[in-house]
Amino acid sequence: MNLQDILEQNVKLAVKKLFSADLETVEFQATRKEFAGDITVVVFPMLRVVKGNPAVIGEQIGKYLVDNVDLVSGFNVVKGFLNVEISDTYYLNFFNSILDKNTYGFSDKIEDKAIMVEYSSPNTNKPLHLGHIRNVLLGYSVSEILKASGKKVYKTQIINDRGIHICKSMLAWTRFAPNGSDGLKETPKTTFNEDLKKGDKLVGKYYVEFDKAYKSEIEDLKVQGQSEEDAKKNAPILLEAQEMLRKWEAGDEAVVSLWKKMNGWVYDGFEATYKNIGVDFDKYYYESDTYLLGKEFITEGLKTGVFFKKEDGSVWCDLTDDGLDEKIVLRSDGTAVYMTQDIGTAIQRIKDYPDVGGMVYTVGNEQDYHFQVLFLILKKLGFEWAKNLFHLSYGMVDLPSGKMKSREGTVVDADDLIKEMADTAEEISNELGKLEGYSEDEKKSLYKIIGLGALKYYILKVDPKKRILFDPKESIDFQGNTGPFIQYTYARIQSILRKANTNYQVSLNSVDMSLHEKEKQLLKQLEQFPFIVQNSAAQHSPALVANYTYELVKDFNSFYQNVSILGADSETEKSFRVALSKKVGETIKNAFNVLGIDVPERM
Repeated sequence: MNLQDILEQNVKLAVKKLFSADLETVEFQATRKEFAGDITVVVFPMLRVVKGNPAVIGEQIGKYLVDNVDLVSGFNVVKGFLNVEISDTYYLNFFNSILDKNTYGFSDKIEDKAIMVEYSSPNTNKPLHLGHIRNVLLGYSVSEILKASGKKVYKTQIINDRGIHICKSMLAWTRFAPNGSDGLKETPKTTFNEDLKKGDKLVGKYYVEFDKAYKSEIEDLKVQGQSEEDAKKNAPILLEAQEMLRKWEAGDEAVVSLWKKMNGWVYDGFEATYKNIGVDFDKYYYESDTYLLGKEFITEGLKTGVFFKKEDGSVWCDLTDDGLDEKIVLRSDGTAVYMTQDIGTAIQRIKDYPDVGGMVYTVGNEQDYHFQVLFLILKKLGFEWAKNLFHLSYGMVDLPSGKMKSREGTVVDADDLIKEMADTAEEISNELGKLEGYSEDEKKSLYKIIGLGALKYYILKVDPKKRILFDPKESIDFQGNTGPFIQYTYARIQSILRKANTNYQVSLNSVDMSLHEKEKQLLKQLEQFPFIVQNSAAQHSPALVANYTYELVKDFNSFYQNVSILGADSETEKSFRVALSKKVGETIKNAFNVLGIDVPERM
């Protein structure tokens, strides 16, 4: 039983004995820094069942707790707030209970029902960019936090490998790619441009080339007298791309072969980027396999009245009674729409993984309505697991220079950004002179750890729903709420442990010592970690873990500056402080692990 549960039980008992009243709940909050106390009981809500002056009620409850509860050592009342002081013995016993738990804060039990988390899900016509990075980091981190909370998790994505956007890159490559001396068009292996040896970048180049040619043809048609709207529809290169898509859907051998070849280049490029970022997946789904999946369930839904058919033959779902509108699920010619595909894919995933009892979709907030509709339709189709579907909706990422546009080639490429972050980490580290005595390989590895840590933390510390203005330089500051600041504190702790030159273990059951206020504050923060993990999982918000870690690090640095660790007055104090530092370091590492961030042993 944790501290809050113990206090709640005893406050309810106090109210029963003192006032012959029953409380349903007890409201707690953190004690304000200017008052003595470790946790505050809010008296005002009790006035619903206890009549009287809240300050007087607080005094009576406080006295009862001191007299009857061993862990309560004192109290004070400020207006309607009862500030409770907790004994040092309670915190020492708590610390003793977690000393040997390397994964303290993580659940030991794994639930039978699994959760499938979808993230990334890119188009195969361009490299991953900054917007994808937020998606990937959020999805991966939420997966790891759910695991830490006791959930079984499968990580997946659906790759958007079909559609007109793919044909645009394919057509531009056939038209504009240069021939080598062997008469063959350039590929990632044969190109002389080092930047294009990653297949996703080569394909992305031709997506941009298509757009340039398309815009040029639009201008030519406008000069010939067509309106801009007509010119956009009639541009020959677009008509040719549309014809290529029709051939692909009809199974044309040459088009399908080209499609497989160019998508293969992109997949290789994606894999390199995922490895570079440090994320992985358990299962891949491809839109080319899934886009027809939902049709049979539409047929079933027509029979049961979930869907209805209009005069033109199109099939719809009427969601007006649910506060939404009518949604098309099959076109009049019988072809699938995105909703059809998503219905089928969700059902297929349960078939593939029968232990899945819910899913998390990591998709930008422009798709909020789509997922409202999808989840509602799946519920109407009678799937029990549909009540456990969650849209991890997130805001866009902007740069100081403005919005990204992939058609115009103005996106921030993910690989380039990761390299830029490492370069910025190198520049700042050199300015600060922090890495004397490191070999060049050690420096290079550390620059990447710091750069990636800065990028990931900057993005994950923000609530997913909020839009982000990403500033690379600001993210690598070694002071403030940044990844490098936390990484540096972790490295400082490892340095203390090396200097201690022994694995200090202390049995605190037999220790009779009083805690310094800075030690007590650290223990109070450590005690919160399991609740932070559970809340973060429940809210699908890595920001809770990120900002908790920053608060823990601030408390450690305050402890470090105010309390002598290795120069303590007694061997017992020294042992305790080294052990406390070690546990803080472990907790930082565990917290950063679920955020997908590495911590360096030295900095």
